[in-house]
Amino acid sequence: MSTQELEQTKLKEQVVQERLLVLHNDDFNTFDHVINCLISICDHAEIQAEQCAYIVHHNGKCNVKKGQMEKLEPMLMSLKLQNLTVEIK
Repeated sequence: MSTQELEQTKLKEQVVQERLLVLHNDDFNTFDHVINCLISICDHAEIQAEQCAYIVHHNGKCNVKKGQMEKLEPMLMSLKLQNLTVEIK
Protein backbone atom coordinates (compact mmCIF):
# COMPACT_ATOMS: atom_id res chain seq x y z
CA MET A 1 0.00 0.00 0.00
CA SER A 2 1.11 3.51 -0.69
CA THR A 3 1.42 6.16 1.98
CA GLN A 4 -1.71 7.87 0.70
CA GLU A 5 -3.71 4.63 0.87
CA LEU A 6 -2.52 4.02 4.44
CA GLU A 7 -3.56 7.54 5.45
CA GLN A 8 -6.99 7.07 3.86
CA THR A 9 -7.42 3.75 5.69
CA LYS A 10 -6.50 5.36 9.02
CA LEU A 11 -8.94 8.21 8.35
CA LYS A 12 -11.75 5.75 7.59
CA GLU A 13 -11.00 3.86 10.81
CA GLN A 14 -11.22 7.08 12.81
CA VAL A 15 -14.56 7.96 11.22
CA VAL A 16 -15.94 4.49 11.92
CA GLN A 17 -14.97 4.80 15.59
CA GLU A 18 -17.12 7.91 16.02
CA ARG A 19 -20.55 7.18 17.48
CA LEU A 20 -23.67 9.18 18.25
CA LEU A 21 -25.37 9.57 21.60
CA VAL A 22 -29.08 9.69 20.78
CA LEU A 23 -31.72 11.03 23.16
CA HIS A 24 -35.29 9.74 22.66
CA ASN A 25 -38.57 11.36 23.57
CA ASP A 26 -40.57 10.08 26.53
CA ASP A 27 -43.80 11.02 28.27
CA PHE A 28 -42.52 11.66 31.77
CA ASN A 29 -39.40 13.89 31.79
CA THR A 30 -39.89 17.65 31.83
CA PHE A 31 -38.14 20.04 29.49
CA ASP A 32 -36.27 21.53 32.44
CA HIS A 33 -35.00 18.14 33.59
CA VAL A 34 -33.80 17.20 30.09
CA ILE A 35 -32.14 20.59 29.60
CA ASN A 36 -30.40 20.45 32.99
CA CYS A 37 -29.13 16.92 32.29
CA LEU A 38 -27.75 17.90 28.89
CA ILE A 39 -25.98 20.88 30.42
CA SER A 40 -24.49 19.04 33.39
CA ILE A 41 -23.74 15.65 31.81
CA CYS A 42 -23.09 16.41 28.13
CA ASP A 43 -21.55 19.85 28.69
CA HIS A 44 -24.07 21.58 26.44
CA ALA A 45 -24.55 25.32 26.46
CA GLU A 46 -28.02 26.30 27.67
CA ILE A 47 -29.27 27.26 24.20
CA GLN A 48 -27.91 24.01 22.72
CA ALA A 49 -29.64 21.95 25.43
CA GLU A 50 -32.92 23.79 24.84
CA GLN A 51 -32.72 23.20 21.09
CA CYS A 52 -32.02 19.48 21.61
CA ALA A 53 -34.98 19.20 23.99
CA TYR A 54 -37.31 20.76 21.41
CA ILE A 55 -35.94 18.58 18.62
CA VAL A 56 -36.53 15.48 20.76
CA HIS A 57 -40.05 16.64 21.58
CA HIS A 58 -41.00 17.31 17.95
CA ASN A 59 -38.99 14.62 16.11
CA GLY A 60 -38.90 11.85 18.68
CA LYS A 61 -35.11 11.80 18.98
CA CYS A 62 -31.99 13.92 18.65
CA ASN A 63 -28.26 13.27 18.35
CA VAL A 64 -26.92 15.08 21.41
CA LYS A 65 -23.22 14.14 21.26
CA LYS A 66 -20.74 12.68 18.79
CA GLY A 67 -17.50 10.98 19.75
CA GLN A 68 -15.70 7.81 20.59
CA MET A 69 -17.36 5.10 22.64
CA GLU A 70 -15.06 5.71 25.62
CA LYS A 71 -16.31 9.29 25.84
CA LEU A 72 -19.99 8.55 25.22
CA GLU A 73 -20.51 5.54 27.50
CA PRO A 74 -20.16 7.46 30.81
CA MET A 75 -22.61 10.08 29.49
CA LEU A 76 -25.03 7.34 28.44
CA MET A 77 -24.94 5.78 31.90
CA SER A 78 -25.35 9.14 33.66
CA LEU A 79 -28.31 10.09 31.46
CA LYS A 80 -29.93 6.71 32.09
CA LEU A 81 -29.51 7.25 35.83
CA GLN A 82 -31.52 10.43 35.33
CA ASN A 83 -34.28 8.33 33.68
CA LEU A 84 -33.63 9.63 30.18
CA THR A 85 -34.00 7.28 27.23
CA VAL A 86 -30.70 7.22 25.37
CA GLU A 87 -28.65 4.95 23.13
CA ILE A 88 -25.34 4.96 21.32
CA LYS A 89 -25.42 4.37 17.58
